[in-house]
Amino acid sequence: METQHDNIKLLADAPIRKVLWKFFLPAFTGVVANSLYNIVDRIFVGQGVGALALTGLSVVFPIMVIMMAFGMLIGIGGGVRISIHLGKKEYDLAERVLGNAFILLIIVSIVMSGVGFLIKDPMLRMFGAGPDTIDYANQYLNIILLGVPFNMIGFSLNNLIRSEGNAKIAMHSMLISAGINIALDPIFIFALGMGVKGAAIATIISQFILCIWVLRHFRSANSVVKLKAKYFPIKWGVVLSIITIGFSPFSMQFAASFVHGLFNVQLIKHGGDLAVGAMGIINSIAMLVVMTIIAINMASQPIYGFNYGAGNFVRVKQTLFLSLKAAVIISIGGFLMMELFPGFFIKIFNSSDAELLSIGKRGVRIYMMALPIVGFQIIAGNFFQSTGKAAISALISLLRQVIVLIPILLILPTFWGITGVWVSAPISDVIAGIISFSFLYREIKRLNRAIAQGSVSS
Repeated sequence: METQHDNIKLLADAPIRKVLWKFFLPAFTGVVANSLYNIVDRIFVGQGVGALALTGLSVVFPIMVIMMAFGMLIGIGGGVRISIHLGKKEYDLAERVLGNAFILLIIVSIVMSGVGFLIKDPMLRMFGAGPDTIDYANQYLNIILLGVPFNMIGFSLNNLIRSEGNAKIAMHSMLISAGINIALDPIFIFALGMGVKGAAIATIISQFILCIWVLRHFRSANSVVKLKAKYFPIKWGVVLSIITIGFSPFSMQFAASFVHGLFNVQLIKHGGDLAVGAMGIINSIAMLVVMTIIAINMASQPIYGFNYGAGNFVRVKQTLFLSLKAAVIISIGGFLMMELFPGFFIKIFNSSDAELLSIGKRGVRIYMMALPIVGFQIIAGNFFQSTGKAAISALISLLRQVIVLIPILLILPTFWGITGVWVSAPISDVIAGIISFSFLYREIKRLNRAIAQGSVSS
């Protein structure tokens, strides 16, 4: 069993390649398990209920992304702060961050659940639900909203487990939760005949179990930082420190939800309900590639944070370069698979609707054209976020998701129809990638100077 001393020694002294690989494997397993929540629901619903039910779930997806955004605001922000405090040997401050993050998650999740019920109908219509799909969307969302506290607390605190160096425990958390969801889906959807409602019930049961699991961890001997009641009272300085770091992934996810909604609206206008279903499948496929790169981010984040806090900038630079290399290889591999075998991936979700297959094959090939560039941008954003430069990280994220993409998505479909919708994403990725490279190149030069001088200017 790894002790607190073992985890700190690993982050401080072990070869970076070994540490990154050690953290990547459980992080990868965990994020793939996390991705399976939405993907498995879509597969079972698409194959067992139908293409329109699949579209209904795709309409709910932007709302679930908003929930994830608030979880990342607290979970990632708190995780980075804990890593930095541990690097500075400020253990009491790390535990205060954990305690305040836990209370924030309770408050925010309850508020989100209540507000969600109040505005769910206009939200669903805004995100593309039509007469044929809104009933499916409502059935799913009504149940998902009940599980928001379990979802946010479980996923967010699991990120804090990873930040303290307990990557394997974080992996086991996600495997248990995702495994339960996968096992329960066919029971509720098919055996009990509950359809879309069954998929949602299976999801919140698995989220509840994850929530209990992570809370138990932070009260156990395995945790580096402990969940203590004396650190529950809110300290606004701690809250602000969490939010400033977590704002970048929060803004990216929050913006992504509205971009998904805009995609849905444009797809319905230029391609119909099945085009939205196809977009849901494409997002699920893309998620597996992107989440693999995010697993690299999760593996590198505690290394960045600890060594930046400890002033060991050589290890920070080594971690950045290894992460970039791995992300580029993964994104190119994903690009080749999507371009060569698009029909195979579409049929996993629905094998009976020829029109959905035709729309999806063409859509995935165009939408994924700039995938090799995406991996680089994700790593760059995480690097700035993990070293405390939240504003640059947020800008990099918003460039791709909002600042460049939204104008293109509004303009091109006017001239090119549904092709304009699909091609908006790769054009945005290329433009944002060029700008992101300029920021990262400048930061690498500053990091080189810091290594030579033994300090970093902020």
